[in-house]
Amino acid sequence: MTKELKIGNVKIGGGNKIAIQSMTNTDTADADKTIEQIKLLEQAGCDIVRASVYDSSAAKAFKKIKENISIPLVADVHFDHRLAIEAVENGADKLRINPGNITDPNAIRLLVDCAKSHQVPIRIGVNGGSLSPKVRERYGENSPEALVASAMENVRILEKEGFYNMCISVKSSNVRKMISAYRLLHNICDYPLHLGVTEAGTADIGTVKNAIGMGVLLLDEIGDTIRVSLTGDPVQEIYAAQNILRSIGLFDEGVEIISCPTCARTKIPLEQIVVEVKEATKDVKKPIKVAVMGCVVNGPGEAKDADIGIAGGGGNGEKAVVFKSGELLATGELDKMKQLLIEQIKQM
Repeated sequence: MTKELKIGNVKIGGGNKIAIQSMTNTDTADADKTIEQIKLLEQAGCDIVRASVYDSSAAKAFKKIKENISIPLVADVHFDHRLAIEAVENGADKLRINPGNITDPNAIRLLVDCAKSHQVPIRIGVNGGSLSPKVRERYGENSPEALVASAMENVRILEKEGFYNMCISVKSSNVRKMISAYRLLHNICDYPLHLGVTEAGTADIGTVKNAIGMGVLLLDEIGDTIRVSLTGDPVQEIYAAQNILRSIGLFDEGVEIISCPTCARTKIPLEQIVVEVKEATKDVKKPIKVAVMGCVVNGPGEAKDADIGIAGGGGNGEKAVVFKSGELLATGELDKMKQLLIEQIKQM
């Protein structure tokens, strides 16, 4: 089991639940827009949010941002230790630094002293494009071994300064390398691990990459917090992360919809119904498994472990049945049955 790490009001590691993270893509210096986006992330279920600190105006904006959100705020800083210190002094709950970007021993010492005095943890964030010069010279490529060596090189630097309040990530855009790197790291240290596939792409391929990479590791009980990196609206990262965790039994909140792949027996507009039910129940927090099935053959039988469901009930797509706990609840016109299903879910 990894060490427990406290990030604002959220704990990771030490057997705590897997925390879901995301990162803003607004201009951090525009505090109002950044707050607006973070609130949307909070509403979707984000546990920890990160924002880039690229200059002093972004660091100063942290004060207002922090005062107007409820989840921990992480400062993502590259190259300049002074920006990291300024972000912490303005309320950052955690720092993310990249190995090789801040190398001056005095700068590191000042950064550590600040983090210690404010009790702010640091994430050592390694990825294939940010290996330290020494490691790159030694390994010549961003292999799993190089990723881990770079991470541990920086861990030792912080430990030498008496700092142990940290977590680690070794991300790669290559899923195989990412999995291998985290497995190696898991075997040699007990710091909490932040999982992620970096530069994963848009939602279609990016979700697949993250699901494979994170899923394999989480099933082996490796990983304490995750960020699904996707190009676009960061809110989609939260839903993708929830779906990944839900699929392996690590997230038990909200409606889970199971639906059949359809065949010639399907007469109802199944895909449309799935979308409508998903949208209508998106605010339901109780864990409920809902089945949306094409016909009675795949209704209560194949979906018997669902809490409630709907299935095509004959005719030319105008009839449906609603079943609950494996038993027939009602039969009738499709639109009426669909509405009944949604009402029952909300009542549950």
